[in-house]
Amino acid sequence: MLSTAPEARRSEFPAPDDDALSHSGKVVARVRQAIQDSGGVLPFDRYMEIVLYEPGLGYYVSSTRKFGSTGDFITAPELGALFGRCLARQCADVLKAVPQGSLLEFGAGSGALAVQVLDELAVLDALPEAYLIVELSPVLRDRQRQALEPVMQRVPVHWLDAPPEAGFRGVVLANEVLDAMPVTRFQVQGNAGVAAGVTEDAQGFAWAWASDGCPVPVVDRVVQQYGLGEGYTSEVSPRGAAWIETIGQCLEAGLLLVIDYGYPGAEYYHPERTDGTLMCHYRHRAHGDPFRYPGLQDLTAHVDFSAMAHAGVAAGLELAGFTSQDAFLLSMGILDLASENRDDGTQLRLVQELKQLTLGSEMGESFKVLAMVKNTEESLAGFSLRDRAASL
Repeated sequence: MLSTAPEARRSEFPAPDDDALSHSGKVVARVRQAIQDSGGVLPFDRYMEIVLYEPGLGYYVSSTRKFGSTGDFITAPELGALFGRCLARQCADVLKAVPQGSLLEFGAGSGALAVQVLDELAVLDALPEAYLIVELSPVLRDRQRQALEPVMQRVPVHWLDAPPEAGFRGVVLANEVLDAMPVTRFQVQGNAGVAAGVTEDAQGFAWAWASDGCPVPVVDRVVQQYGLGEGYTSEVSPRGAAWIETIGQCLEAGLLLVIDYGYPGAEYYHPERTDGTLMCHYRHRAHGDPFRYPGLQDLTAHVDFSAMAHAGVAAGLELAGFTSQDAFLLSMGILDLASENRDDGTQLRLVQELKQLTLGSEMGESFKVLAMVKNTEESLAGFSLRDRAASL
């Protein structure tokens, strides 16, 4: 997500309207019940799951507008078509090498990326057999159907509740998916990782750190592997790793392409990153309070790409490339796409879009691209300029 404002003080947050506050109150009641059912402390990943995905209540499944200038954040496809066209070029190479290949997108948001990719694939004469979307939100499914209606005459589009169990051939796209998966937050206490929980006090929801809580083996492995010191606080994503493993089982032949903000493990758990990467987004304001307006704001954590790559290899995938978003887009010809003959107004907009996608101070360096393949030898042009797979 690209937030258009830096860390904001409490007084700078726009107040929700009455309907939004009423909705948040229902989410609060659901969390409160979950805390009681858990004996007074709710694991943080479960809290994150409720406020983001609880049917009928969670942030991602409610009717509130999330994307674009009137939402809480902007994703790359919302800026314009350059990002999607570059992804389509990489997809086209793989689809031509994998007979009867389809595209499978997770969390398609407004549907903008799907439209951009299919439009460009039509130009490249590389349309897939079908375009499949795994989407949990009924509201977003409706928005996606509206956006995709013009292209559905050319390509069958189907919505799924879960990925195919096996036998999928083609390209799996995950743009800003892993960052929204519930994470386990932990703190180092006495040379061991203690998982965070959520409790309630007189001021509302609050952090709880219980050394006698449920052990999380991956936390202790991370603490030992990176030599994390007393008080160090961060996150791990067992659910993200499990998702990668699911794709490894699902994919028979083709490419998994993950685009998200994050770091290799050694950077993720850098000694100076002592408070982790958990971030919240509300009305284009980024802040660190996950207990503000439950159900009305997005909660995210950066991706540990080393952990995701290792999970993929363990699931039968092969690491095929890892680079920054700017290097990937430049490799796929974004400069040529942005300089196509257009009127002055369009050209100015494209230049601005190009800057936001590729400048290091915007999305260019913070966002990374991870590629994993199975049963295909097709070389990936997106990693020709700079491949940092060795850093994983």
